[in-house]
Amino acid sequence: MRRTLPQWIPINSNDILQIPTIVAYQKGEAKYFGAEAREFLEDEDYEIARWFKLRLHPDSMKLDRATKSLETPPLPPGVSLVQVYSDFIRYIYRVAKRFFVNNTPSGQQMWNRLGNQIPIVFCTPNGWDIRQHAVLTDASIRAGIVTEGDADDRLWFLTEGEASVHYSLAHTQTISWLNKGTLFAVMDVGGSTVDSTLYRCRSRSPLILEEVCASACVQAGGIFIDRGIREVLERRLNGSEYSDPESISLMIHQFEQKTKRAFDGSQTVNVIQFGSTKDNDEEHGIIKGKLTLSCEEVEEAYLAVIFSIADSCNTLLANYMVPVTRRPSRLSLLLTEPNSTLSWWVALENRHTCGDN
Repeated sequence: MRRTLPQWIPINSNDILQIPTIVAYQKGEAKYFGAEAREFLEDEDYEIARWFKLRLHPDSMKLDRATKSLETPPLPPGVSLVQVYSDFIRYIYRVAKRFFVNNTPSGQQMWNRLGNQIPIVFCTPNGWDIRQHAVLTDASIRAGIVTEGDADDRLWFLTEGEASVHYSLAHTQTISWLNKGTLFAVMDVGGSTVDSTLYRCRSRSPLILEEVCASACVQAGGIFIDRGIREVLERRLNGSEYSDPESISLMIHQFEQKTKRAFDGSQTVNVIQFGSTKDNDEEHGIIKGKLTLSCEEVEEAYLAVIFSIADSCNTLLANYMVPVTRRPSRLSLLLTEPNSTLSWWVALENRHTCGDN
């Protein structure tokens, strides 16, 4: 039986199928997760764990363009990385269990009978290895979803590249282009990493794919765009009453939720609606709670990320030493960062031809 969790809580969140990796702590105890935790980013009564996935990334995944001067937020006092993962995994498991039990006939009885046999699959960046898997295993045991005795049998680790190719092929409108011998690439653009893999089709039926060279993985996901827009906003609002951290964070949240999703490089102006009609600072471009940014300002937040992705793709092709006449016949882009799918596509194709698509 396969069931898909349609939405993470809270129900009024815009994060439908993806949950922000944020945990709000009080005195070392996890209180809120995901979209709910994000509401406490500027609350002094809470300590926030965010971007913690970056702490597990090996140095081999980092490229200077996107990660230069990146400051990974510190973990809450007295909270280890394993504890953060344990708390977060426990939360995800609890929500998934609740959905299954409440939406499946005889769900509670079925869970009681089979719950301790469920295989659990972690999709991890292509660049992760045994060290990162060991952390997730330890966290899963601490979360109580597996035991030391059955962890090896129930925990499975799949690279995001492998998961992406099957997801991409299952959800594409047609695979008539896929034939024996077809060479194609899949790029999984996520929140913190971009995973790229080059495949050759060995057989169409049954489907057999061969990974023809080592996959590529680079830190160049959506959070780096958010960091880029923070730098733009801090410079733009220097001297404004709206330059305080709380206002900037609110603008970044609204940018992530709306402006970034709509940006495709064609807009001459881009609006971040963060306040009410009483919020005005015409000198800095704020009118009735709306901050207007030019296309060039928004694009600036993308440049380092786009160049890192391009470098990663070039490295992937160079590793395979693909001649010009034998470049992949198809580039399949799987965009798992929902806040900016179209913008990734346009920016990657046009590099930085703002307003000229």
